[in-house]
Amino acid sequence: MNALALLAVPGRRVIDGVRVLGRSGIFLSASIFYGFVPPFKLRSLPQQIDFIGTRSISIVVVTGAFTGMVLSLQGYYTLSKFGATGMLGSAVALSIIRELGPVLAALMVTGRAGSAITAEIGIMKITEQINALEMMAVNPLKHIVTPKIFAGLISLPLLTTIFDLVGIGGGYLIGVKLLGVNEGAYFGEMVRSVEFVDIYGGFVKSLVNGLIITWVCSFIGYTAVATTEGVARATTNAVVTTSVLILIMDYILTSFLL
Repeated sequence: MNALALLAVPGRRVIDGVRVLGRSGIFLSASIFYGFVPPFKLRSLPQQIDFIGTRSISIVVVTGAFTGMVLSLQGYYTLSKFGATGMLGSAVALSIIRELGPVLAALMVTGRAGSAITAEIGIMKITEQINALEMMAVNPLKHIVTPKIFAGLISLPLLTTIFDLVGIGGGYLIGVKLLGVNEGAYFGEMVRSVEFVDIYGGFVKSLVNGLIITWVCSFIGYTAVATTEGVARATTNAVVTTSVLILIMDYILTSFLL
């Protein structure tokens, strides 16, 4: 009996995890499906793009600039040991486009917009706004969640592009203007090294990250306990879960793309 009791706890957790995974999959499928069913919420989409994308530009620009600067500074002193400082532009661009751009931009958006999405939906549960929509025969998923998911799919690739450009620019300021790397070598090696598959891989990662952020944060907010403490716990849980999933998916996608 003691052995069975010990096995019951992890077994119950596995079953609960599978149940949550199934519910979240149905949640995502329904939310995307309703996006193609009229009437279309055309007014909500620009509002969500502004909330998720436009209002995240400042933090993405700052993060991208300093990421590029640090990467250029560290890369210069590493490459100088091998007499290969001319490859600095290539190292900065490939690191940012392949990995740092999609991941760090997504993490910044998770902290700013993802937490707000979870809190917003959780507060709607506390104030019974979701129940009110159902009583008025308005689909809550279509009205609340679907615009957020499509806005995330549009916003994250654009924010990642901004991060990449600013990061490369930050690397240029440190590498060329401060440390004296030849400008022609910086951009020349970058052009020769960066291929279409690198840009394509970064774009795919940003799409997946946009889906993960809006999906996970919306689902956790939608299923949160309708109390102040429950919403606070759900918000923290959403940020942590989304951040971990972004890193896991980055590894999986990198292994496939390479």
